[in-house]
Amino acid sequence: MADADVIPIGSGGRPGRGSGRRTTPSAAARALAGRGNRTKKNSRAKVGGEDVGAASETPVESVGAVPDVDGPELPEFDFGRLERAVRELFGADGERRVAEWLAFLRRRLSGDYELDEFGYDSDLTDQVLLPMLRPMVEKWFRVEVRGIENIPVDGSALIVANHSGTMPIDGLVTQVVVADHTGRPLRTLAADLVFQTPFVGELSRKGGATLANNDDAERLLRQGNLVGVWPEGFKGLGKPFAERYKLQRFGRGGFVSAAMRTGVPIVPCSIVGAEEIYPLVGNIASLARLLGVPYIPITPFFPLLGPLGLIPLPSKWLIEFGEPIRTDDFADGAPDDPMLVFNVTDQVRETIQQTLYTLLMQRRSVFF
Repeated sequence: MADADVIPIGSGGRPGRGSGRRTTPSAAARALAGRGNRTKKNSRAKVGGEDVGAASETPVESVGAVPDVDGPELPEFDFGRLERAVRELFGADGERRVAEWLAFLRRRLSGDYELDEFGYDSDLTDQVLLPMLRPMVEKWFRVEVRGIENIPVDGSALIVANHSGTMPIDGLVTQVVVADHTGRPLRTLAADLVFQTPFVGELSRKGGATLANNDDAERLLRQGNLVGVWPEGFKGLGKPFAERYKLQRFGRGGFVSAAMRTGVPIVPCSIVGAEEIYPLVGNIASLARLLGVPYIPITPFFPLLGPLGLIPLPSKWLIEFGEPIRTDDFADGAPDDPMLVFNVTDQVRETIQQTLYTLLMQRRSVFF
């Protein structure tokens, strides 16, 4: 009996059979193809008592089988080179910093972070805001810190500092200094104008600032925070360069009454160097009234040089924290005694003023 012709089905058949298209075999098909060349034993058939075909092993190929075809080899990723690049870019602890950044991004994207009742975002402050300011503090102003041991390692304290420099950069520098030397955040009290300014107000709250009033100050102090206040306000920031390092009036002493009510120490803070970053030589008063701001400064470089005039001069900074002034030994009615509050306020102001004069005598020059 003649063998019948077997016509394969599909693209390998005769013309007109199948689709006529060749397709790339899948991974499963290639795996099956590797097993296609197995042997199958034919069974014996007897016709009229005689064997028809002896038992033999003949190769049986699976339908549609194709030979193994290896694809192009992909280059192996060099993780060692990436690690070396990270170390060169970020330093010896670059790997740790990259891991911290990735963890920070994951927390922000997943919403796994918290804001306190004042809007303070400790995660954003520690991972973004303070690191952005730190090069300015360490490299540009080269801040020298003294008396950091006068800030308590735990518990509340009210840090009271002089204010100057046309722009409130001294507050930001003080925040970095306190955080880096004590490991504790400094919660600052800011003026209304800060929170009325778009973007600045929201960012300030996330960075730890809140409105400068007695209620917020007392709440922060009762919670065990370090709180910073600059009682001169805009009068200190916007004073002419000719009056540099001459303290302005310290308001009505609201910060002293807040400290007395909570029984926390007052730490005087004297800052030398901020007066020279934007020497104020004039004020565009009419434009300031039109815009509703305290002043529009005129410095040797602004507005003459435009945006370049906003770059602060690299003056040498000295910051000294004085001995704490206790408030927990006053009588119960002390916060409501205006004369007592005034006397303590004047004591804090005089301490800062005398320390400023001492630091100015010790500073070799404005920029060195």
